[in-house]
Amino acid sequence: MHDLTEGVERFRHDVFPAKAGLFAELAATHRPRTLFISCSDARVVPELITQSEPGELFVVRTAGNLVPAHTPGPDGVAAGVEYAVAVLGVTDIVVCGHSACGAMTALAEGHDLGPLPAVADWLRHADAALARTAPADGGRYPLDALVRENVRAQLANLATHPSVARALAARSLVLRGWVYDIPSGAVEEIERTGGPVALAA
Repeated sequence: MHDLTEGVERFRHDVFPAKAGLFAELAATHRPRTLFISCSDARVVPELITQSEPGELFVVRTAGNLVPAHTPGPDGVAAGVEYAVAVLGVTDIVVCGHSACGAMTALAEGHDLGPLPAVADWLRHADAALARTAPADGGRYPLDALVRENVRAQLANLATHPSVARALAARSLVLRGWVYDIPSGAVEEIERTGGPVALAA
């Protein structure tokens, strides 16, 4: 296993000095332009996939890249979304699903989640994705299709958040749905909504 303390030492001695100016600037400024919502899966690293520098992405990670629809009450995902949009003024939100997602696999294959009640409750935020995906023979759902429909469902959930709805109405925000394929490294944009109205030529 990778020794985290050794990694910190390498960062301090090899990486940080080369970017000391950037980190000095970041100590006083925080202006990411993109909120990146991805799965908690350790194989999905937003900064690596997008080749982003520190300070460029505001990242929220959840099991299955799920975004609960807005409801009253405390919600860590909602707080992250609201802060990114209303305070930081991000202009893009990416919801990124991925191949071989464990959360989507559990739903696609109908795994028994009885011993994992918190996981089962959380995955109910993907019910719309299941409803939008046609089951294959045997009642199982095709994983690739479910991953895509889940990204679309979470984008719809995002639009229920007041800060997002306001920014979409003002055309100051773009929502993007991506799917990342782990073995090939390919990233596919499957949906894009919002942004300024194109002017007629």
